[in-house]
Amino acid sequence: MNLPLFVLIVSFVLLLYINVPISFCIGLSTVLTILAVGGLPTFEIVAQRIATGIDSFALLAIPFFILAGALMGRGGIARRLIDFANVLVGRFRGGLSYVNILTCMLFGAISGSAVAAVSSVGGFMIPLMNQEGYDRDFNAAVSMTAATTGLLIPPSNVMIVYSLATGGIVSVAAIFLAGFLPGILVGISLMIVSGWISIRRNYGKGTKVPFREGVVRFFKAIPPLLLIVLVLGGILGGAFTATEASAMAVTYALLLSVFIYREVSLREIPGILLQTGITTAVVMLLIGTSMAMSWVLAYQNIPQTISAALLGLTNNKYLILLTINLILLFVGTFMDMTPAVLIFTPIFLPVVQNLGMHPIHFGIIMITNLCIGLCTPPVGSCLFVGCGIANTTITQVIKPLLPFFAAMIVALMLITYIPWISLVVPAAFGFK
Repeated sequence: MNLPLFVLIVSFVLLLYINVPISFCIGLSTVLTILAVGGLPTFEIVAQRIATGIDSFALLAIPFFILAGALMGRGGIARRLIDFANVLVGRFRGGLSYVNILTCMLFGAISGSAVAAVSSVGGFMIPLMNQEGYDRDFNAAVSMTAATTGLLIPPSNVMIVYSLATGGIVSVAAIFLAGFLPGILVGISLMIVSGWISIRRNYGKGTKVPFREGVVRFFKAIPPLLLIVLVLGGILGGAFTATEASAMAVTYALLLSVFIYREVSLREIPGILLQTGITTAVVMLLIGTSMAMSWVLAYQNIPQTISAALLGLTNNKYLILLTINLILLFVGTFMDMTPAVLIFTPIFLPVVQNLGMHPIHFGIIMITNLCIGLCTPPVGSCLFVGCGIANTTITQVIKPLLPFFAAMIVALMLITYIPWISLVVPAAFGFK
């Protein structure tokens, strides 16, 4: 191992170990690595790479989608989707767990945020499931894992970041379309596990909603669901780009939450904008520092070295993909999705392309891996938010999480080794 790579790994791990925020871990370890290389204007390079890393028109979509998600989260959308999901799956044994998962799939797809899905849907469903006799830690586990499906079902900010990390090889529209079936597959896998546990523990008999009431709930759910049609329909129809679609999403969310449902007052708008700005600043700093680290990796030929090492280990495509999955699962336990995508896409994408894998397919594999990391310690954001809402601890919720982890990993293996799941929908719309 050469000195710069040694400095990069050791400094990053040490900074992470002492709880330095991840963006500063990435930035400081990058600075130290360039100093170890020697003969380069360290701070000028880092500053330039941070600035150019966020100087992208496509990245404008991220703050808009964050704002749209925030408006949806406070605008009564979750409750209407819960009522609609109850019509579809609430009648079965363990029905509330199905309702929780299905609502997270719908709400996550609308908001594009797993944390927003945990807080909005879980904040309503976990207390309700507690009242109906479901175990509190089981309820938390359902909410945490189900919330991640919204990052696979578009629109999704992390998919925009992946498109950027590929250098435009994968379009935003193509990766959006590729996420539909994998997201549904993960959701169904979680439903199977929750149904099996509910039957064993005799959770919830389920309640059948009268037909007339079901029709009413369906029509109430149509306006929120139309957001997905607006975003994807506009992009695929050529009416606007992904960035322009995100601005349309904000406009639609504002009309829905403030003027139609009237659950967000005009006085709340400045606070929502402030929170959106803070979240955007965090994300953009992560992107900027990650792009700086990616430059260092490329300068030291790390992607080529790792690619040659992996391909030198074995010629077996399936073993190499299994190895990459294991590495990404490990990375997801301690690194946020955004920097993980930006740092590891340039490393692993050449490897899988040498194996004949489509970059769209690999993007879905990477995102699915990192979604699992959102529910694992030590830095899983969904894990911490879910525990806070359920008033439980990480120690208590880990055991109930294990069957759901197993379901997500089975879904991951299917997504990895059956490319059709990720590629059939983009192909149907002409993306090859």
